[in-house]
Amino acid sequence: MAFFSGSLCLTLALLSGGLLWLGFPGGGELPGVLVLALLPVLLVAQRAGSGRTAFLAGLLAGMVHFALLLYWIVIVLGRYGGLNLAVSLLALTLLVFYMSLYFGLFVLGARQLLRSLPAAAALWLIPALWVGLDWLRGLLFTGLPWMDLGYALYQTPWVIQVSDLVGHHGVSFLLVLVNTLLMLLCRERAVRPAILLAAPVLLLLLGAGWYSQLRLIGVQQSLTASDRPVFPVGVVQGNIDQSEKWSSAMQQATVDGYISLTRGLFATERPALVVWPETALPFYPQAEGKLTPVRALVTSENFALLTGAPWYEKVDSEPIRLQFFNSALLLEADGGLGGRYDKHHLVPFGEYVPLKKLLPFLAPLVETVGDFSPGRIEQPLTAGKFRIGALICFESVFPELSRAWINAGANILVNLTNDAWYGKSSAPWHSLAMAVFRAVETRRSLVRSANTGVSAFIAPTGEILLRSELFVTWAGQARMTLSDERTIWVRFGYLFAPICLLLAVGGLFRGNLLRYRPEQA
Repeated sequence: MAFFSGSLCLTLALLSGGLLWLGFPGGGELPGVLVLALLPVLLVAQRAGSGRTAFLAGLLAGMVHFALLLYWIVIVLGRYGGLNLAVSLLALTLLVFYMSLYFGLFVLGARQLLRSLPAAAALWLIPALWVGLDWLRGLLFTGLPWMDLGYALYQTPWVIQVSDLVGHHGVSFLLVLVNTLLMLLCRERAVRPAILLAAPVLLLLLGAGWYSQLRLIGVQQSLTASDRPVFPVGVVQGNIDQSEKWSSAMQQATVDGYISLTRGLFATERPALVVWPETALPFYPQAEGKLTPVRALVTSENFALLTGAPWYEKVDSEPIRLQFFNSALLLEADGGLGGRYDKHHLVPFGEYVPLKKLLPFLAPLVETVGDFSPGRIEQPLTAGKFRIGALICFESVFPELSRAWINAGANILVNLTNDAWYGKSSAPWHSLAMAVFRAVETRRSLVRSANTGVSAFIAPTGEILLRSELFVTWAGQARMTLSDERTIWVRFGYLFAPICLLLAVGGLFRGNLLRYRPEQA
């Protein structure tokens, strides 16, 4: 086997990182590139002379990919978090390095699978390894499954319908599978082995494409059935500047703005439910009189309002100790509080500081939003026929949370978020992309209300029915379908990713045990 030189390995790693950027939202917006974006670094895995070379190539590809993907961290920490540029860049570098370790482990594992198992086995175990590592990254240290590979296909509904079987990880698996096949075909010179490798992959791709087309048409038709419950839902995007959001002088103006935009929705069809973004109310609703104009709005127009707001509860009386929550409040048409959900998955270093006694210099990160406590997913917020599963901010990134809401009885998902933190970056579009898959996986309509965008109405097919632009004042409405379906993914398909990890680890263990060397066969 001819080994690549160090400079060629470096070039191929950089190429993979760049191609991934080309395929992602906020990058080149060319998702078709992803069918070969991993090919260069997989060639390194195939021909690298040592595991160290393979790992470093993967690490470098990951550093390029994640630096271009997560650059907005500097905006979050610096502009809004109060940290200076040097500390913000250091935090970005550490995060990128951590995320890239998984990429390095992937290339190292791929090399081992290629060297110790037959090509027909490595072909399937390499994408399983990728998916397994993605799943692990979304689990460890509170998890950061930000923009896994499959998410980049969010605008291709005719491809992503398989997500109701195996989740977004299934789409990632197919993309890595194609890349792996191309890499293996590059070394095959005989026709028969190449056909034997390619045939099952092509059959799977055809089957997945057929299923996606069938499900897309079927779900679209079911959404127009006369017996399906459909209700108009409104969304308001206040576009409140983050630097002014918590100013006491702006509180009344903020509420007045939301009320005015909401009244504008009633000029057409009367929405049964209106959604305001995360912390749209820039005060604690318990404050005397501050919620009065909002209650007056919902009673006069006779609709239910779901809005984000901070909340507190008294824990101890002597001395007084309070717990603070990032909450979604449901106001019923009579002005009463119909329910409250407290955000379960908090943002580390944004809504609370892990080990804050050891990291006091990070205190400015939570000073502007409070040090919140986590809530729990229990019963959906109910208003009329709506049983709402609320996902606050980046909770939409975690598929297990939307699954928990479906199992709790939710028939619609609502994502309330304040993406102003990201500035004018690619991150709001990433958030939208990931929300699309929550709709497909669960076959639920998903309503997204964002302070500065992107607000959107997403059908159970993942099709975006209507959306806003970034940093504009906006109000829109659409007729959304309610559903009680429990998809295969909700029931047991969510196990696909951890099973992939087990299979990949098993393949690595078996390969080491057998010490199989293709070049010696």
